[in-house]
Amino acid sequence: HSVDMWLAHARLENYDAARKVLNRALTAVPTEPLIWIAAIKLEEANGHGEQCDALVVRAMKWLAQHEAEPERELWIEEAHAAERAGAPLTCHAIVKAALPIGVEPEDRRRIWLDDAETFVNRGAFECARATFATCLAAFPTKRSVWERAAAHERAHGSREALEALLRRAVEYCPRAEGLWLMAAAERRKAGDLPGARAVLTDAFRANGTSELVWLAGVQLEFEVGEHERARTLLARARERAGTEQVWLRSVRLEQALADVAAAHALATGGLQVHARSAELHAAKAAIELGRGEVEAARATYARALKLCPDASALWIGAAALEAADGNTGKARSLLESARIRTPGDPALWLEAVRVERRANNAQAASAMMAKAVQQCPTAGVLWAEAIAMEPRQSQKAKSSDAIKRCDNDPHVILAVSRLFWRDRKLDKARVWCNRAAALDPKLGDAWANYLAFELEHGSVEQQADVLARAVEAGPKHGECWKKLADEPANHSTPVADLVKRCAAAMKLS
Repeated sequence: HSVDMWLAHARLENYDAARKVLNRALTAVPTEPLIWIAAIKLEEANGHGEQCDALVVRAMKWLAQHEAEPERELWIEEAHAAERAGAPLTCHAIVKAALPIGVEPEDRRRIWLDDAETFVNRGAFECARATFATCLAAFPTKRSVWERAAAHERAHGSREALEALLRRAVEYCPRAEGLWLMAAAERRKAGDLPGARAVLTDAFRANGTSELVWLAGVQLEFEVGEHERARTLLARARERAGTEQVWLRSVRLEQALADVAAAHALATGGLQVHARSAELHAAKAAIELGRGEVEAARATYARALKLCPDASALWIGAAALEAADGNTGKARSLLESARIRTPGDPALWLEAVRVERRANNAQAASAMMAKAVQQCPTAGVLWAEAIAMEPRQSQKAKSSDAIKRCDNDPHVILAVSRLFWRDRKLDKARVWCNRAAALDPKLGDAWANYLAFELEHGSVEQQADVLARAVEAGPKHGECWKKLADEPANHSTPVADLVKRCAAAMKLS
C-alpha cells in the first residue's frame, strides 16, 4: 500500500478504527513521518491534545531507530501544514520538538527568534507563537524575548492571550519596566481601570525608583480625570525617583490644571535639584512669559544659557523673547553665538532665517538661508523652508534642488506634496503625502498634512484610514504638532483629536 492510501483509509474511519489503520501503516511503512503526524492530528481531533507532545517525541525516536529521521526543515514545514489544517496543538508539539534539531545551545535564542520572524512573514502565526513559547521556556528571564512574544500577540493574537502572556512576563522579569507598562496599557485599553491601577501598583513595588512606571501611573490618573491622584503620585515620585522628567511632568500637570503659581514653584524647585535641565529652564521661562514677566524670563534664559550652553532650544527661546520684545539685533546676536558653539544645528539656522523673515528683511533671510544650506546641506527642515520662501514660479526648481540633496527627508517630501496639492495634481499629492508619513511615522506634521489633503480631496474611507494609521503611529514631533501637543490644555488630548486640529492648521491657505 502507498502512504497516501493508508492515510486516506484512516480518514474514512472512526477514531478507534483509524488508530488501528495507522498502526498497521507504521508496520508496513515504518520510515514515513507523515503517518506519525496523521496519528498526532487524530489524537488532537478527538480531544486527546495532551498526548501531542509525547507522540512527537515517540515519532522522532521511532524514525531515528529506523534511520529515517527527517531534517529540521521538513518538521518545520509539517508544523506549518498542521497549522493550515487546523491542528494547533500538533503544530505546537512539532515546533517544540523540532526547533533544537541541529542548533548549538549558544545559538538557540538568535536562531529561534529568526525562525519566529520567518513564520510571521509566511503568515504562519501559530507556528510563530509556538516558537516564542519554546524560546520563553528556554530563556524565561530574557526581557527581549518576552517583548517580541508580546508584540506578536498584540498583532496576531487575542487580548486575553496577550494579557496572560504579560502576567507571566512580569513574574519572570519583574524589573522590566516596559513589560509592566505594556500590561497596564492593555488593561486600560480594555476599559479595565482598576486592573490597570493594580498592575501599576505591583510595578511600583518592583520598580520603586523607575521614572517610567511613576509617569505611567500619573498619566493614567490624569487621563481619567483623577487629578488629585495624579498630584499625589507625582509628590511621591519626586521623593522616590526625583528625576528631571518627574519634575518636568509635575510642572506640566499644574500648567494643564491652570495652577500657574504651583507650576512656577515646581519649576523653581526642580532646578534646585537639576540645575542643568534645559527643559525645566525653558518651562520656567515660558511660565514667566505667560504671566507677562519679560524681565524674569530674560533672567531665567540668561542663567540657563550659562548652565546649559549647548542646549539649542534655550538659545532659540531667548532669541524669540528678544525678537518679540523688539530687540531684533539682540536676537541675531544670541543666535550667532549659538551657531558658533554648534554650527551644524539646522534648528539654529532655521530660527535665524525666521528672525529675518519676521522682521520683513527678505534679502537678509535669503542670504541667511544660502549660508544655512551650505553649512547643513542635507537638513530637510532647511530645504523645506527654502521652498516656502521662494516665489511661486520658482518653487518647483527649488524643490528639485532639495530632492537632489535629501531625497528621502520627510520634511522635503511633505513640502513637495503641498506643491502638488496646490497645483491640483491630486494623485501625485496623495502619493507624496503618504511617502512623507511612511518615511517618519512619528512626524505629526506629515500625518496632519496627509489628513488635511484627504479632508479636502479624499473619500470618507480614505480620511478614516489616514487618521487610524496616524493614531497607530503615535506621532511625537513636528513643528505644528509640538506646538499643539505642548499646550498645557492638550496634555491629555487623544492623538486623533490632535491630528485633526493639526490638520486644520495645515490646510492650504
